[in-house]
Amino acid sequence: MSVFDYQKDAEGIVTVTMDMTGPVNAMNDEFGTAMAETMDRLEKESDLRGVIIASAKKTFFAGGDLNMLLAVEPGQEGAFFESVEQSKALLRRLEKLPVPVVAAINGAALGGGFELALACNRRIGWDDRSVEIGLPEVTLGLLPGGGGVVRMVYLLGFQAALPFLLEGKKVRGAKAVEAGLIHETVSDVSELLPRAKEWILQAGGDEAIQPWDRKGHKIPGGDIWNPKVGQAVMVSPHMLKANTRGLLPAPEKILETAVGALATGFDAALTQESRNLAYLVTTPQAKNMITTFFFQLNKVNGGASRPDGYAPTKIGKLGVIGAGMMGQGIAYVAAKAGIETVLKDISLEAAEKGKDYSTKLLDKAISRGRSTEEKKRQLLERITPTDNDDDLAGCDLVIEAVFENPELKARIVKAAEGKLADGGIWGSNTSTLPITGLAGSSAAPDRFIGIHFFSPVDKMPLVELIRGEETSEETLAKAFDFVRQIGKTPIVVNDSLGFYTSRTFGAQPTEAAQMVAEGIDPLRIDNLGKHIGMPVGPLTVNDEVSLKLGVEIKESQLAAELIKPEDETRPEGWALQKALVHDHNRGGRYHGDGGYYDYEDGKKTIWPGLNALYFRPEVNDAISDEDIKARLLFAGVIEALKCLEENVVTTVADANIGSIMGIGAPPWTGGYIQFVNTYGLEAFIERCDELADRYGERFRSPGIVKAKRANSEVFA
Repeated sequence: MSVFDYQKDAEGIVTVTMDMTGPVNAMNDEFGTAMAETMDRLEKESDLRGVIIASAKKTFFAGGDLNMLLAVEPGQEGAFFESVEQSKALLRRLEKLPVPVVAAINGAALGGGFELALACNRRIGWDDRSVEIGLPEVTLGLLPGGGGVVRMVYLLGFQAALPFLLEGKKVRGAKAVEAGLIHETVSDVSELLPRAKEWILQAGGDEAIQPWDRKGHKIPGGDIWNPKVGQAVMVSPHMLKANTRGLLPAPEKILETAVGALATGFDAALTQESRNLAYLVTTPQAKNMITTFFFQLNKVNGGASRPDGYAPTKIGKLGVIGAGMMGQGIAYVAAKAGIETVLKDISLEAAEKGKDYSTKLLDKAISRGRSTEEKKRQLLERITPTDNDDDLAGCDLVIEAVFENPELKARIVKAAEGKLADGGIWGSNTSTLPITGLAGSSAAPDRFIGIHFFSPVDKMPLVELIRGEETSEETLAKAFDFVRQIGKTPIVVNDSLGFYTSRTFGAQPTEAAQMVAEGIDPLRIDNLGKHIGMPVGPLTVNDEVSLKLGVEIKESQLAAELIKPEDETRPEGWALQKALVHDHNRGGRYHGDGGYYDYEDGKKTIWPGLNALYFRPEVNDAISDEDIKARLLFAGVIEALKCLEENVVTTVADANIGSIMGIGAPPWTGGYIQFVNTYGLEAFIERCDELADRYGERFRSPGIVKAKRANSEVFA
């Protein structure tokens, strides 16, 4: 039985409905067999008038089989190239049929799904939020290898195609029509097939010929010889390099393929596209990004760390205590998700100021055409600012988001915990303080959990859920459901000082401080941080997140004997940070006094006193760029491995997703744990030993890596 249902009606129109094995239609061996059989049959039809490609799944077509792509190993590029060419030949046969072909897009058409639609003469989509259109392969370290790069350039032109190819931009409905990706939409899914048939019956002979196959077709905007296009081709590699810093091969190969489409014939460009995909599929960057951004992210969002046996829940009323930077952001994302939200602070004025944050975000969205006045009104009506604990009555969840002070948090719990609804839970938005200790002030520690948001809350996609010693599985399940309800990704960790993300995040800027204290040029450190894929350098990060706050938090931990002075692994760096804050009044950019940098008249320059106090040319000249980059990267990787070894983070997926979405691990690594897999466990241990021998025992590889190596395992 074919997985493609083939039905021909009385008017000579064939509807091919894809219904492949499994939850989605995908470009795999089964597709190749079914499509080849279908094309043989269509090419033999004597009275064929048109063809409709439809789907029996909720998605139109999901694209390439990523398990198959992950299995391609170095040395197998030639065989993979041939398989890609065979799949593309089938799409070429489809678009060369002498009758018009329509894609009836009932669900998401991303990647290979949209490439299949591009091989059709007409693309009609259902105008629904579930129907996304685009080519997101670049986000997985790949390129659209089913003709997507070439057809997009021939369809839209070089410059218009690049955002979809290099950024993986996705669009829906009217915006997909406006962008030229599809031709029209229907308001109800039941209208798709009738509209497709109607168009076929009205179509003329030219409609059966793809634009790029018509005699005299010109690429929109011009080909390589057009002066404006030629200039864009010359500039694009430099702009791309500035964005990727040479760490991501996929965008470079996409650009190379797009330029090739401008300079060669259509079919020759398709072949070049296949060669470039065959190169990319075996790169460690692609392996890392497919593993983490697809398989592990789906695993995390799908609830792998959510306790079993508890029915799904939704928060109807949320309380947020503290209307500062974090609290106001939490209130916004909750109200945006449709949750009635009470935003409480010590005064009504402070609470209203917190609500104003939502107003500003909505006004910005309206100015950019991403929201409306009516949506703004509805969202703001869901946020109630208050200074009265009684307004928290009946909340299913209360999140306390005040300063990192255990005594302050304890007072708030005792004052407001009784307002929770029956079965309600309490969450503390803390980035470092152990949850078990904070839960000591609660009358119901089993219903107390850490809910760590990241700043800015409206933009950051991750939430870290922290189990205290007495946090119940039911409480964790409810908190997990809340995070998914507001559209964010939850990772689950066990209680410890700094949890997972703060511990791992802190390793890199403190290692940078240690290098400055040793005498290494701070600008060099920051620039090499960007060379490993950080958005900005580690010293800049420390300035931005508040050098002063970091010092104050660590000093409070020392005072409470949560950490011991003798356990400090970067003592010179810690002394430097304290000196900047206490001796030189340099707490970071947020405090207006600068930190590692001066910030004046919109310019950022290294504070002259830093080099005067610490810079030592002989030390700076003696260390290689590669060692500086390794120290910055391995600092975070080793801390992540220790958290996994200590059971702070319990799954590799949570560790990888947390490091990328929460603390900015370079995307090419696939996350700090996945990085070790493709670096090679033996090579990683050897490099750690080199760094440890030169710079300190903190770089010695954790035992968990050696255990995996001994068992010939990888982290999975």
